[in-house]
Amino acid sequence: MLSGSVRFSIARWFALGLLLSLLPWAPAQARVLMDFPQAELEGERTLASPSYRVMLSPIREVGSELRAERSERLAVKGTGRLFRMEPGVTRQDARRWYMEQLQTRNASILFQCGGRECGRSNVWANQVFDQATLYGRDAQQDYLVAGFEDNGGQRWLVVLYTVTRGNEREYLWLEQLQLADDVVLPGVDGKGSRLAGPVIVPWEGGISIRFDWGGETRRVLDDMASDPDSRIVIAGFSNLEEGETIQEAVDRAERAANTMSDLLDRSGLSSSRHLIHAVGPLVRFATPERPENRIEILVITPPEGGSLNE
Repeated sequence: MLSGSVRFSIARWFALGLLLSLLPWAPAQARVLMDFPQAELEGERTLASPSYRVMLSPIREVGSELRAERSERLAVKGTGRLFRMEPGVTRQDARRWYMEQLQTRNASILFQCGGRECGRSNVWANQVFDQATLYGRDAQQDYLVAGFEDNGGQRWLVVLYTVTRGNEREYLWLEQLQLADDVVLPGVDGKGSRLAGPVIVPWEGGISIRFDWGGETRRVLDDMASDPDSRIVIAGFSNLEEGETIQEAVDRAERAANTMSDLLDRSGLSSSRHLIHAVGPLVRFATPERPENRIEILVITPPEGGSLNE
């Protein structure tokens, strides 16, 4: 004879299965972003609900009630996954990994916060994500929500939370959620963009240029540039070194951009599709994800029924 708790669990899962079978949509896959390779998966949860709550503002707890100035109830299906960073690897490293993928997919950042401005970590851990392991330091947490449309027209919502615990261990919670077709969410309107990217590639050197990128980044770029009629924009950025003129800094950025063009041409993305722009230090926008010495690669697809050569 089954115990009461076992009967309850079976009934709960049966009810969940029945609910999912009634949803008027079905996802093609559970995840779309590549896993951060220097983290260990510690847990995974299937997320499926016709009214899943996504926080789009800092949170607070009033009594036992969760409060947020802005949140949305959405019909979603996907996964939530808990990762622990390997020794010597930081949560910022993992965040950069996912931010780069979101940038290449032309994702819209719907909300992000960092540190104490996000609210209490224990509230995020226990009331929002139901993952006690995520309870860490309020000053060492980051939260982000982004949305994009994949090549098949499916809209995705990505929720990313990172935190450092009191024992110095660093964790990441990642939700990849497919939106139902009838969901209306400002910033994720389902209208495809002709501009994909940027892929950000740090560089160093002077006469000889060295790039910091790997096979996964190249595979993302190949996917972005799969349309043979698309154009590949290679923009070179640089810092302004001590005693250097603006023109010298721009020249360094141009050498880096031309070197990247040669590299892509040799690997099968013809230079006839390249548009090279040397920006140098003239645009001041540097973050951990965008160092001063960097290449930004974007891909422009032609308009429907038209050509970029016209």
